[in-house]
Amino acid sequence: MKSKNNSVGIVKTQYFTFAEPPKELILESGEKLGPITLAYETYGKLNKEKSNAILIVHALTGDAHAAGYHSKSDKKPGWWDNMIGPGKAFDTNKYFVICSNIIGGCMGSTGPASINPKTGKHYGLDFPIITIKDMVNAQKRLIDYLGIKKLFSVVGGSMGGMQVLQWSVSYPDMCNSAIAIATAPYLSAQAIAFDEVGRQAIISDPNWNNGNYYKTGKIPSKGLSIARMIGHITYLSEESMHKKFGRRLQAKQKYSYKFLTDFQVESYLHHQGDTFVRRFDANSYLYVTKAMDYFDITRGFKSLTDAFKRVSAKYLVVTFTSDWLFPISQGKAIVTALRNNLKDVSYLEIESSYGHDAFLLEVDTLTKAIKNFFNSMEK
Repeated sequence: MKSKNNSVGIVKTQYFTFAEPPKELILESGEKLGPITLAYETYGKLNKEKSNAILIVHALTGDAHAAGYHSKSDKKPGWWDNMIGPGKAFDTNKYFVICSNIIGGCMGSTGPASINPKTGKHYGLDFPIITIKDMVNAQKRLIDYLGIKKLFSVVGGSMGGMQVLQWSVSYPDMCNSAIAIATAPYLSAQAIAFDEVGRQAIISDPNWNNGNYYKTGKIPSKGLSIARMIGHITYLSEESMHKKFGRRLQAKQKYSYKFLTDFQVESYLHHQGDTFVRRFDANSYLYVTKAMDYFDITRGFKSLTDAFKRVSAKYLVVTFTSDWLFPISQGKAIVTALRNNLKDVSYLEIESSYGHDAFLLEVDTLTKAIKNFFNSMEK
């Protein structure tokens, strides 16, 4: 099926299981995890040389379903459908595009909601703490399984961009190019603070039950909803919120003089929180935000410049002017460190009022930039 917006059509999620005991994956913490299942999807065809593969790595609450539809009745396509497909930025007529759900997630890959084979029960907090590097090491096993020796490109925004940086540092010989969008070499203290408030909202929910809520029939919905509301505020900019909502009231157009939802922006945040609860696991939110907090590409190196010393990928770094969660200064720091090592790096600063969410919304500008970047590689 090809839709009117040039979609890849009907797609199917696949599953890859590895790290069967006694060959578990050794995590950065020193703990072992296995067996591990990764949910993944592919779009386009792998060429005979296996040289046209692009790995898309998702952001905090994303999943493997990056493009297309799971059925004809699906109302929404994959989360980056406007970028992946025939003739799009990641042109499936030319490239074999892969997207997998991270370990620690809750969209088909092994995470705290999965069954622990040792106990027969949900992992809950028995699931080990995972890091961005652990996520990348698991993805590397998937790429090996697919028989791909070198990726044409690794691409991601936000937490996905962190994985891009880690890929190029951990596996320099496997990355022909890298596109890091709206990301940072490590989180700021402010960003870590927002993550912690979100986690505490979940932990403080009486239904959280120390992470053992899977069979109680009660999930920590209020805490998870608040965590999402907090997070969502950081994805927007003051300008975008003003344009979208201003101080406009709900339909009654007058103050209730009660603790009700008077403003449109309040209603929007409540909707975001309620929707999120229906699709995401609270424990996964704890684990994945912790992984972001722990990420520091300079860890084990003398400096950011030193961290990128062995990078061989040609780089494109993209930032957005109104992104205060991952400000342009952090993107520029990545560029400077790469240039200090005389690496091939292009930098694009996009004027946008969308805030951090711009990496999902500035489709036309990103498409043009990515196509030009890929064309320069193929000359």
